[in-house]
Amino acid sequence: MVKRIVATITGLWLLLALAFPACAGELSVEPDRKQLYEGEVLTVTVKGTMELDINLSNLFEFDLSQLPAPDIEKVEPDFEILARNQQYSIRTVNSQMIGEITWTYQLAPSRTGELTIPELTFRDATSEPVTVEVVPGSGPDQGPEVRDSFVELSADKAEVYVQEQLTLTVRLFFTGNLIRGELSEPEHPHAIIESLGKQQEYTRYRDGVRYRVVERRYAVFPQRTGELDLPPIRFEGQARTQEGKLRFLRDSEEFFAVPVKPVPDEFTGDTWLPASDLSLDESGLPPTLEVDLGENLTRRITLKASDLPSEALPPLPEGTPSGIRAYPDQPERSTQVTPEGLVSTLEQTVALVPVQAGEMTLPEVRIAWWDTDTDSQQVAVIPARTLSVTDTGAAAALPSPESPENGSATTSTATEPEPGTSREATGSIWIWVSLVLAIAWAATVAGWWWSGRNGRGSNKQPASHEVDSNERFLFDDLIVAARKGSAETPHFLIRWMQHRHPDQLFHTAGDVVKFLGDDTLATELDHLQADLFAGKGRSESGETDRQALVRALQHIRRRKPKTAGGDGLRPLYPDNLSA
Repeated sequence: MVKRIVATITGLWLLLALAFPACAGELSVEPDRKQLYEGEVLTVTVKGTMELDINLSNLFEFDLSQLPAPDIEKVEPDFEILARNQQYSIRTVNSQMIGEITWTYQLAPSRTGELTIPELTFRDATSEPVTVEVVPGSGPDQGPEVRDSFVELSADKAEVYVQEQLTLTVRLFFTGNLIRGELSEPEHPHAIIESLGKQQEYTRYRDGVRYRVVERRYAVFPQRTGELDLPPIRFEGQARTQEGKLRFLRDSEEFFAVPVKPVPDEFTGDTWLPASDLSLDESGLPPTLEVDLGENLTRRITLKASDLPSEALPPLPEGTPSGIRAYPDQPERSTQVTPEGLVSTLEQTVALVPVQAGEMTLPEVRIAWWDTDTDSQQVAVIPARTLSVTDTGAAAALPSPESPENGSATTSTATEPEPGTSREATGSIWIWVSLVLAIAWAATVAGWWWSGRNGRGSNKQPASHEVDSNERFLFDDLIVAARKGSAETPHFLIRWMQHRHPDQLFHTAGDVVKFLGDDTLATELDHLQADLFAGKGRSESGETDRQALVRALQHIRRRKPKTAGGDGLRPLYPDNLSA
């Protein structure tokens, strides 16, 4: 308590003295050594003295924070100022009061070589420049057992493929009680880096010395081939020793260059998927694969991959026979973070409704991927499933896709007269039914002929929106997804093309590209997939710069659809009609 009062009074005297003219003093700069190794901290002492002329008129109007200081900021950027402290005292020499202020700075060199502490100024005093030498490496007398702190870096692989997960482990070793510390994060402009959970803290012995350890793990996904060079991981902090002294800690470690290989030529899949494990599972179908006509089934297909983010997983291929109606939900993506890496899941749920009796085959689902453990291509497969659809009569109201001939036969069977009913009554009923059907058929033919005649006599295009509004809805969904750069864009593309070309079967976006032969579409889909994997291209509003993809889709829509039989029908959207 007494020391605090004395220090306050001394500071007050100095403040009052410095507020009035005084004789010019001197300023000196003294580093604790002229040579140090990188990672070490330099202690610099700056002393200023001057003659004081004390005036007590403003004794109670003081602020210790107003005490001046030399312009130490000149040492940047060669040095980083870690800490600063000041002390002041007043002494009498030959009846003259002399004020002395001592500033102590902890400086961390930013590079190796000869570094200069420039001349500093304090009031009217100026110091002389001081040069120190920063030597690379650590001192010869410093072994691992005496280091106060150090950083270790390790990886689970010596080389990786492009977009393959590399697990990076950063460990900080230190002694004493850490008061303050900053450990930098790994970063690279051409890599996606994800933190693998919270940091771990534990104790470990090295060369007989007990260290406290902070461990962090990261998943690194390089996006370009060549070499992956990460900037050094740096640590700066303060720790208190067992004796209660404050010690500055500083260290850095550079990661070795990791070769990044391109996609191997042996890979034949549409989407590059480097993973340690990948599986396909399904649920929702009955074990016997026997269903009733009109029965509602919910099929769930799950794609699960280890060491990949969910954005990298491709949409699952769709394909159902004409006798089954499919109503897919939006795919659900999720990523689980584990200490070993990322585990991602894509789940696709589809409602299936059989509308035709007989054998209906759901095509197989195939996803090609690259096994990073065995360095070979693998294929995850859900085999084709053949459903046996039985007409139990419970779904008689369902529209049937059968031909008119089959429909007539079915009607005749259903209206077979029961025993005891006279053939005359049945025959008379059928006469009236046939008459009504004939009139309806004649009216339909006349209406069709009249609409065709009006169409030929006019240059107006038929109302395609009324004829097939589903196509516009599907295309609108596709355009919205494309503009947003959504991962569901390939899914909407397949759905729209399947509706536009019912005679074709598209499982993947690659099937669509091969069918259309459109290089622009192929390029833009590749760019979309790459940006989705890299997690870039999306603004805060959700919009992306996908105008080229949108224009390619609109151009495809204006083209005449390919037909298998060449039936001579006019295109749904002629070439001169803008979307």
